[in-house]
Amino acid sequence: MSVAIVGVGQTPFSRNCGVSIRELCFEAFREALEDLNLTSKEIDASIICSAPEYDKQRSPAGLISEYLGLTPKPTFYAESICSSSSTGVKVGYSFIKSGLHEIVAVIGFQKMSEISSAEVQERMGRGADTQWESPFGTMMPAGYAMYARAHMQKYGTTEEQLAKIKVKSGKYALLNPLAIFRREITLEECLKARVIASPLKMYDCCANADGASCVIMASEEKARKTTDTPVWVAGIGAASDTLSTTGRSNLTGLTCAVDAAKQAYQMAHLEPKDVDVAEVHDCFTIAEIMAYENLGFCKPSEGGKLIEESQTYIGGKIPVNVDGGLLSKGHPIGATGGSQIRTIVLQLQGRAGKTQVKGAEVGLVHNIGGIGVYGNVTLLRR
Repeated sequence: MSVAIVGVGQTPFSRNCGVSIRELCFEAFREALEDLNLTSKEIDASIICSAPEYDKQRSPAGLISEYLGLTPKPTFYAESICSSSSTGVKVGYSFIKSGLHEIVAVIGFQKMSEISSAEVQERMGRGADTQWESPFGTMMPAGYAMYARAHMQKYGTTEEQLAKIKVKSGKYALLNPLAIFRREITLEECLKARVIASPLKMYDCCANADGASCVIMASEEKARKTTDTPVWVAGIGAASDTLSTTGRSNLTGLTCAVDAAKQAYQMAHLEPKDVDVAEVHDCFTIAEIMAYENLGFCKPSEGGKLIEESQTYIGGKIPVNVDGGLLSKGHPIGATGGSQIRTIVLQLQGRAGKTQVKGAEVGLVHNIGGIGVYGNVTLLRR
């Protein structure tokens, strides 16, 4: 039995949304239901996804399922830090594939504006080992800065190549009305920006944001009754790595991403060359370069060359993050994976507007939790 995505939704990503988490989730849910032959009462399970400790609500699944009118159907809570909503999609896929449920709503959210930026960094740092790692300063920027330094030392990757990732991001965010930063950034601006964790500068880092996303999944039978344009889950992979970076043998790529990608390609009977458009987890510019290599879009050591040659722009070898990515669209942790999936679903349905990749039939979503702790890769087909 095949599993399809029939509806997708997303709020604008913003610095301060000014509404409650239930209202955020409703906005994404409402968009996902648009144009579907489906009511909320026909959804027979929901999976709510976020990272805890950013707002006061404990056990948000109960709150949100009630507000969206999904009770008394079961609701579940999924959390894998920044990859929470793509983890939710894997769980939803499993529910449908097993026959337990036929229609599942996966709703991701985060309202990060309720606490200060310093508090956000402290919460993010607790995604690492709180006894032996995060107390010593390995917050997210520092963790990815170590990867950047290792990549530069081994492969000769340059700060200019990192900056070119942000330049591409800004170009496409300008065309995305839901992005938090809708302006182009010059290479010079990127290189002259203040240092956050060397070699990563301000524009090498993604932005905290408020936002929500929704992915509605269905069995093949229900999907064909619900929409004329289902997008099929062709392959889905997930893997993890040691929580502490000191336990890892590779600091020039994310092993969890490599393993998850292998699973997804094998399940879908596809290869990297078959992918027409991709969304990758560019929480930092180095993360996108590593993703090129980890997903097989180029050989290890050639990620910098791929952006140098503009091969990840529309019209290049493999368009990547043509919605602005996390760097410019924003990164409301629990909503990010669902937002990435929404972008690819719209591409495969031919509804991506000014950023449409012509003839896109296969799309890939790469969503990472923490500093390479959790890796999810999802392959979708038109």
